[in-house]
Amino acid sequence: MNWKKGGADGGVSRRWAVLLCLGSFCLGLLFTNRMWTLPEATEIARPNQNQNDEDSKKVAAGDCGSKKVQELQNYKDVLQVQDAHQDVQTLDKTIASLETELAAARALQESFLNGSPVAEEFKVSESTGKRKYRMVIGINTAFSSRKRRDSIRYTWMPRGEQRKKLEEEKGIIIRFVIGHSAISGGIIDRAIEAEDRKHGDFMKIDHVEGYLALSGKTKTYFSTAVSLWDADFYVKVDDDVHVNIATLGQILSKHTWKPRVYIGCMKSGPVLSEKGVRYYEPEHWKFGEPGNKYFRHATGQLYAISKDLATYISINKHVLHQYINEDVSLGSWFLGIDAEHIDDRRLCCGTPPDCEWKAQAGNICAASFDWKCSGICNSEGRIWEVHNKCAEGDKALWNSTF
Repeated sequence: MNWKKGGADGGVSRRWAVLLCLGSFCLGLLFTNRMWTLPEATEIARPNQNQNDEDSKKVAAGDCGSKKVQELQNYKDVLQVQDAHQDVQTLDKTIASLETELAAARALQESFLNGSPVAEEFKVSESTGKRKYRMVIGINTAFSSRKRRDSIRYTWMPRGEQRKKLEEEKGIIIRFVIGHSAISGGIIDRAIEAEDRKHGDFMKIDHVEGYLALSGKTKTYFSTAVSLWDADFYVKVDDDVHVNIATLGQILSKHTWKPRVYIGCMKSGPVLSEKGVRYYEPEHWKFGEPGNKYFRHATGQLYAISKDLATYISINKHVLHQYINEDVSLGSWFLGIDAEHIDDRRLCCGTPPDCEWKAQAGNICAASFDWKCSGICNSEGRIWEVHNKCAEGDKALWNSTF
């Protein structure tokens, strides 16, 4: 071959040779890339058509099966969600029951650690197992209220063996709730101890007595009561209020199976911002502009809460805020939770003739007092009049079936 420049007679020039080499190289690259590209799943070669059909069926069946499995799993998830929604109330009550037991254990532990006395009822229940009570009625009293306590003992509150019978047969606990003086063990405390030895109807709590400390006393009462007795309801009543126990029990029995129940005469009074007036609220600024009213809450003369709420107070007692007014404090503790407020006006009847007329009409009141006195005015003497005219009768309590 002739390699002369500009070759002739069929020869190939050097320039064309270089171009042919480059072209061959490029074709080689294209061919190589094509050969080494991974085939798509749909381009996989199969040995024969029969095998191809069988594999196609298997692949199709596999895809369908996967979809069915996924759909089934999704359906199961939906059913689980529905079942969980239906079981909310059951789970809620179970959790509340467990929290109650935990609160009772904590309260007992604190009593041991702090050296506080443990009630005889609790000692017995620990060895034999707690029994279930209908309600615990705590009568809020003070050191100076001996005459009020005696007036209650001889009117609407059973005494001695009758009170014990009430506990055993009706499941109703009644106690005067009292704390201790600033100097524990002083003459005032010894006087209460002597009175308790005579009547045996006190519930002593770890609290320093004082009018401005009623919110703290209420909190301690519920915390202590729920640790001592397993009851459906826990009632707080002042020692200048007349109570018909059977009627109260009938009212509460209608709400036994409801969780987080708060029962009383609901009100919404003004927030008093003027110093020196009765019921002055030092934290009035928290409730907005002057002239605003409190949120709805039960009047303090008598109210009842279910076991769930008493347990809630016991568990959270160290962080629950205390306002100057005890009834406002209690209402504030239930604002941020799902508590049912029940307004029953039979828990706040007036003294005669109000409660007398209602009794004659067959609509017996559960609690009677004077609004102007936040209790029965001169209750030591007048509670006898209220009892004679407005009481439900001795047989009503013992014949009750609530």
